Amino acid sequence: MHVVRFAAALTLAGLVSAPAMAQTIDPAPAVASAPSAVAQVAPAGDTIETLRASGQFTTLLKALEVTKLTGVIKGQRTLTLFAPTDAAFAALPAGEVDRLMKDPPALQSLLMYHLVNAPVDSAKITGARGPIPTVTNAGVVLDGLTGPGLMANDAHIVQADVRTPNGIIHVIDKVLKPEVGAAITARINAEAAAEAQAGAAPAQ
Repeated sequence: MHVVRFAAALTLAGLVSAPAMAQTIDPAPAVASAPSAVAQVAPAGDTIETLRASGQFTTLLKALEVTKLTGVIKGQRTLTLFAPTDAAFAALPAGEVDRLMKDPPALQSLLMYHLVNAPVDSAKITGARGPIPTVTNAGVVLDGLTGPGLMANDAHIVQADVRTPNGIIHVIDKVLKPEVGAAITARINAEAAAEAQAGAAPAQ
């Protein structure tokens, strides 16, 4: 199976500051609730070793093995990984995890959507809202404005900035999906266009 090589560089220009909107940008109402509690993750070696030591990422680790991404991640030094917990994978529709495990190309694409080829810590997310490219080039929307807390698409970042020799882990409570990121990005763009149009309208 071909493993896509990570891009050499990343621009964060897509992560833009904007005023907080009264309406949440998230298409799923449940996201407005408080983030799920998880046990704190402590660095314990590289990114993979840290995930193993935590005990909360067995599904993610199995998926990385199935898709041959474990070694790729170990060989990197500047990755940001949005790491779904076992509970996040368990919340997927019944049978979806099994289906993905039997379809390594689709699983690999999904996992790579959780990786950014640059260190993106919470300081870069706080006070900003917008998409940045993942290693698949599909944008994940990072939101440090509309809350509660920091968000990646419709997932809460329940623990940020776990630093390892490979980069940064952000623990998230949902599996990220490109179509959700695209929908949120479209909504942000529509809001920005409406705001610009309102600003350009002549005063009555």
